Amino acid sequence: MSQVPIVVRGRLARRVREEAEKLGVSVDEYLIELLSQGLDPKDKAIEYIEAAEELLKEAREELSKGNIRQAAEKLWGASALAVKAYAYWKEGKRLTSHGELWEYMRLMTREMGPWVREAWMYANGMHVCFYEGWCAQEDVEDSIKHVEKLVKEVAGRIKNKLSFI
Repeated sequence: MSQVPIVVRGRLARRVREEAEKLGVSVDEYLIELLSQGLDPKDKAIEYIEAAEELLKEAREELSKGNIRQAAEKLWGASALAVKAYAYWKEGKRLTSHGELWEYMRLMTREMGPWVREAWMYANGMHVCFYEGWCAQEDVEDSIKHVEKLVKEVAGRIKNKLSFI
């Protein structure tokens, strides 16, 4: 089934952006939470990791167009959603702050290895890049490799384990 873009305009679009900002989350994450209310945490984990995979793809597309800052922010988003997906999958826990993301990254590092922290640090560098604009194309290219590993590892764990449930 092909994906059809959904466009929200005007007042509704502004409201969605404002609500996401109030919660300190991306529009994508706000919509995932809104639309997945009532889902089992394992199903929410799938929604989150699939959104992370999509953001990773979009980061590559933005980079190919020369949109360094947009590519960087999408990498940060993919990383954050991967950590949130893992928390939903592992404990049914919703992470709601940057502090909780950092805490869960440390748990993932203990479970999966120090490369998780490295991927997280690259992603955080991309978050800063989005706001400050200091990074270059090669910085984003390096970061893609690390964030992709994180997203793929989490996706593999979530999707493989769920197939046995």
